[in-house]
Amino acid sequence: MFDQVTMKLNVDPLILGALKEDITSEDVSTNSVMPHPQAGEAELICKEDGIICGIQVFSRVFELLDEKIEIECYVKDGDAVKNGQLLAKVSGDIRTILCGERTALNYMQRMSGIATYTHSVAALLAGSRTKLLDTRKTSPNNRIFEKYSVRVGGGNNHRYNLTDGVMLKDNHIGAAGGVKKAIRMAKEYAPFVRKIEVEVENLTMVREAVEAGADIIMLDNMGHEEMREAMQIIAGHAEVEVSGNVTKENIARLADLGVDYISSGALTHSAPILDISLKNLHAV
Repeated sequence: MFDQVTMKLNVDPLILGALKEDITSEDVSTNSVMPHPQAGEAELICKEDGIICGIQVFSRVFELLDEKIEIECYVKDGDAVKNGQLLAKVSGDIRTILCGERTALNYMQRMSGIATYTHSVAALLAGSRTKLLDTRKTSPNNRIFEKYSVRVGGGNNHRYNLTDGVMLKDNHIGAAGGVKKAIRMAKEYAPFVRKIEVEVENLTMVREAVEAGADIIMLDNMGHEEMREAMQIIAGHAEVEVSGNVTKENIARLADLGVDYISSGALTHSAPILDISLKNLHAV
């Protein structure tokens, strides 16, 4: 759950932006059939099994439109839900419910979808020492929601943005003139509290990263046997992350390598939504 400060400074402006995108001047459909205030109630129903996420954001959409709206929640983020399950009831002015319905559902469906997919992937690492990480492959302006959803689903967050940590990827290394030069320059520039991670693609780069004193070495798109050899070269001198084409089909085998982390962009860029609907709207 987002704390009060995070909600006001970071979440509320994004939700308001989404509402402005959907309502540029008025909700013509609602105003045409509901010209005056009318108290009503609707039910939030899950239409497939999954992990719920985004109840707070769902509720906040309506609260920003009308502070008198009431949401009675029967689940919390992280709960496993079933097809047909009643998740919440929304009560208040029917016009507010209709105006906020799509935006609220968009957030909750997307967030619950990510949490559900992450949960299914994280289950494949159960019993291992390897942590599942997300990446920065998120939807623009939705990173705060998507990375939160990964945590709710049982995954862990990699760096939040470019300020969070030093990660030297192939283009950084190319611009610097090599692995050792890139690491040396990063150590000279970055604060001592920042770990330095370097992305490597072959065993030569692995050796250079170890010799240069990288804190974390990411094995990117390397073959399985090549990664086994890389682990022998690193031999505890750095933490190890595996990335590149990580799928539900191969992640368990990757964990057998004994790496510290496996990162997967698919957690956020490829997770399907969880089907959730606001139904049975009626006057009270």
